[in-house]
Amino acid sequence: MLGRTNGLPSLTLSVLLALPLTAFGQDDPFAEVPPENLPATEQSTPAGTDEDSAEADAAATVDGPDDGDESSDSSPATDTGGSLEDEYGFDPAAEFGGQEDSATQDPWEDVNRAIFRFNDTADRWVLKPLAVTYREVTPIFMQHGVSNFYGNLLEVTNSLNSALQWKWGQAGNDAGRFLINSTVGVVGLFDVAQHWGLEPNDGEDFGQTLAVWGVPAGPYVVLPFLGPYTLRDVPGGWVDVYTNPIYYIDHNPTEYAFRFGDLVQTRASYLKTESLLQGDRYVLLRDAYLQRREFLINDGASSTDTDDDADTAEGDGDETGEAETESEVDDPFAF
Repeated sequence: MLGRTNGLPSLTLSVLLALPLTAFGQDDPFAEVPPENLPATEQSTPAGTDEDSAEADAAATVDGPDDGDESSDSSPATDTGGSLEDEYGFDPAAEFGGQEDSATQDPWEDVNRAIFRFNDTADRWVLKPLAVTYREVTPIFMQHGVSNFYGNLLEVTNSLNSALQWKWGQAGNDAGRFLINSTVGVVGLFDVAQHWGLEPNDGEDFGQTLAVWGVPAGPYVVLPFLGPYTLRDVPGGWVDVYTNPIYYIDHNPTEYAFRFGDLVQTRASYLKTESLLQGDRYVLLRDAYLQRREFLINDGASSTDTDDDADTAEGDGDETGEAETESEVDDPFAF
């Protein structure tokens, strides 16, 4: 097993060097297009028409003159909906993709955007058509079986990284799922372990393990064909290759076939969600990736939730202390 020849590194390097050259001179289907003009329905009814002014005059005549305070209070109501902070409780522009966060998390944005456009172009011409064809010709029950099969192989990575993070209960759960689904579940085609009380988790990888060990995330980076990463997750991704049972298939064509099937199945699972991406796709995918990584590292508890819990506990302590002080001062019969 240790002496087998593995052409994966050399093949990957050759593809990374050769395929970008094929994109030169091609039109970029994901190039940013300036927004089109507004629809005719919106252009035909500009703000401030004669009917609107007549209705406003009639309302002013009926209601009579208002005080200065009331007029100043009512004028913001005619705005386009008020500030986003008043409407949502926070400013989405500042929360997602602010300039300060972008500068610290994505200092290589220009290079990342160029690689992102190349990846999207390759996906549009090659991978996405394969995923669409796979979804159209493959029955649903077979798609579920293929997804369960590859998900069962990841339980080895999940259990190892759970143990490295000292999550012994989760490590036992993941190892039990792998053993049960690999045997009773027919090499993982059926998720029998879920019906036996062993629920699947969101997944563990070596990048999350490095985060638990205290390694900083580093800048956001986009790699050709491999997609988004943080600088910490790049070596973690290569470690995960060696914890995947597919790597130990002692026949390179078979190994590549299994990896290709996993790639097509994973891409097909994103066909529905990508329709929700509107606007700057690069920023949306970057923020979604970073938020997802934070969610996985914290096991679903965001840093804001932790801060809120600490503030709540501190506030409760202050209120308890104030109540005790008041009872000692105000109650003349207190012992």
